Amino acid sequence: MSDTKQRLLDGALATLRDHGIAGASARTIATAAGVNQALVFYHFGSVEELLVAACRTATEARVAAYRQRLESVTSLSGLLDVGRALHAEERELGNVAVLAQLLAGAQHGGKLTETTAQALGLWTDEIEHVLRRVLAGSPISEIADVPGLAKAVAAAFIGLELYEGVDHDGAQRAMAALEQLAVLVELVDDLGPVARRAVRARISKKAARRP
Repeated sequence: MSDTKQRLLDGALATLRDHGIAGASARTIATAAGVNQALVFYHFGSVEELLVAACRTATEARVAAYRQRLESVTSLSGLLDVGRALHAEERELGNVAVLAQLLAGAQHGGKLTETTAQALGLWTDEIEHVLRRVLAGSPISEIADVPGLAKAVAAAFIGLELYEGVDHDGAQRAMAALEQLAVLVELVDDLGPVARRAVRARISKKAARRP
């Protein structure tokens, strides 16, 4: 990738952080990148295409940076620990603000909507891999919709990142509640064989009743 294209991608992210999606014009992005605004259209064709590219490349880089840590997770509590670290780093880097602006822009449809969904899907896929691994053999796995659970976890973290901006204490309590649920699942997994069979039977019975 050329230096100019990278500067434009970085400028797009900086513009989202500093001016929001409404202020993401060719002029403001070019100013942030330190280049002529005509280069926005030369390299990307439109501001929307530049924002799409910035969203995609930034997410791919962040997912890659965390992939090894996610691969080492062996419990739900461990997944939440990684989530806490990710949350702190993303807020420090200003990426939570970028995410909020991308989600706002995605509400209007178009390529940004599709790309934002794909970007979130990258995180969801990683979380799903972790959940399949840590829940393997657990009674919970017999009733859990793992892909759906992965989306729920991703949505919870996104919500907490945005929620913390207006209610820090509330976000911390919500995270603590998720950790309590994780402990509960792990306690079920630590039960003896007789108790595990009983739990498995109850779970299977409940699952059979679901519509």
